[in-house]
Amino acid sequence: MVRKRKIIVYIATSADGFIARSDGSVDWLERPRPKGNYGMGAFYKSIDTVLWGRKTCDMALDFQKKGMPGSAFDTRVKNYVFTHSLPPSPAPEGVEFVSEPVKAFATRLREKKGKDIWMMGGAGIIASFLDESEIDEFMIHVIPKFIGEGIPLIASRRRTVPLKLISSTKFTDGVVKLHYAVRR
Repeated sequence: MVRKRKIIVYIATSADGFIARSDGSVDWLERPRPKGNYGMGAFYKSIDTVLWGRKTCDMALDFQKKGMPGSAFDTRVKNYVFTHSLPPSPAPEGVEFVSEPVKAFATRLREKKGKDIWMMGGAGIIASFLDESEIDEFMIHVIPKFIGEGIPLIASRRRTVPLKLISSTKFTDGVVKLHYAVRR
């Protein structure tokens, strides 16, 4: 039997549950990282596809234009950007824009042979996939900072989604990684 590809939200939040400031800034994430960078290298080796929301993609493209390190799309993985309207300019290399329904896309993607799938974010696309029962796991790195307001991990809607704790890891700098499975 072929193993089903998992869609995993791998993300950092502030201690008060935000993934970015209201303007999209993630300046509060700038900090020295411990050896092993919270397991990011191992996680990255386990995926071959990244799912982006349009706002998160636009922010990455803006970082890329400004020449910020690590901001270009990695063409070694497949990048899908979800959008309600296709952009006027062509997609960057290694990026495909998607406007089809979440359920149909996720079903088709999971049927393809490959590694797991990283749900990059942001809040809107995470909510859309979660509401369609298309998120399998969350790996949330809680950064020990309150930022007061911002973009929540998941866009607001009335929902109850039970989670099962797989593991929790405490790092020397106070970051805690919470790894949850979404209960079906």
